[in-house]
Amino acid sequence: MAITIIFQIVLWIWFLGCTITYRVGKKLLVEGVELKSAEFVVLCLYTLGIIAFHCFQPLGKWILFGILILWFIVQFMCHWYFTIFGASERKLQGYNDCFRDSVRIFPMSDKRLIPDLYHIVLHILILIDIVRCLI
Repeated sequence: MAITIIFQIVLWIWFLGCTITYRVGKKLLVEGVELKSAEFVVLCLYTLGIIAFHCFQPLGKWILFGILILWFIVQFMCHWYFTIFGASERKLQGYNDCFRDSVRIFPMSDKRLIPDLYHIVLHILILIDIVRCLI
């Protein structure tokens, strides 16, 4: 259970970067979009899911699982779908402009959408939390 709590906290803190800006030195990890955003709503839903998970077992486990699955599907459709199947020139340009200054482990592409480091870690953490939720 302690490992589950640790991963929940790590994901919560990591995703907080979508509302506040995280930097590594002078490099941009993620630029926050502040409180009036869909990202903040997801952060609130995830927070409620964590509370449900810890206070309302066994139902809370399924509430958190549902939130995590929905969140992963949205992330997949916003990022990995376009990495796998390609993106329109407009979508690719918009994505690359939005995340131009963020830290990357793989360079941007003019053919495929390539998520930045922040989003790759975010998606891995969501998947880990999904698995931990079911254990």
